[in-house]
Amino acid sequence: MKKVGLFFGTFNPIHIGHLVIANHLVEFSDLDEVWFVITPQSPFKAKQSLLDDNHRYQMVFEAVQDYPKLKPSKIEFDLPQPNYTSNTLAHLDDKYGKDHRFSLIMGEDNLKGFHKWKNYETILEHYSIHVYPRISDGKIEHQFQGHPKITKVDAPVMEISSTFIRKAHKAGKNVRPLLPYSVWKYMDEMNFYR
Repeated sequence: MKKVGLFFGTFNPIHIGHLVIANHLVEFSDLDEVWFVITPQSPFKAKQSLLDDNHRYQMVFEAVQDYPKLKPSKIEFDLPQPNYTSNTLAHLDDKYGKDHRFSLIMGEDNLKGFHKWKNYETILEHYSIHVYPRISDGKIEHQFQGHPKITKVDAPVMEISSTFIRKAHKAGKNVRPLLPYSVWKYMDEMNFYR
């Protein structure tokens, strides 16, 4: 049974913070692989700021090709939108459930809003959650504190955001150190976020 952590996001673009966290999880937790699940449209994000799905997939593909335990996933591209994690998990279980066991990866900031997610109780009933540290306001709901299915991971705190990268790049700043080289190259050649 392969243990797979699902790292959901728009990855617009994927950056070294995402890679550091995903790699930390496959090296220092019980996960065998981490799949970057590229979200076509989050119920919480406006779509117009998003690059085309396939371009974001290509950047994730470029970013992880040197890491055999990290994989890009476009599973949500063919699912009804907006994408709800509970639907995606059910779909993944149908497709791979015989030999894969899935768990969620989320930042502490997302855990603080987890009680607003569609079917969050069902998710917690069937899946474990690996939570990595983020600097954020608000507090974690008491029902999630010390929950047996929620594991806090002592990953490095990576305060890099894709929004910051897009804005800085558009303003002509050098953001190359924040991105895997192959992602920077693709972004630059395609003239994204200018």
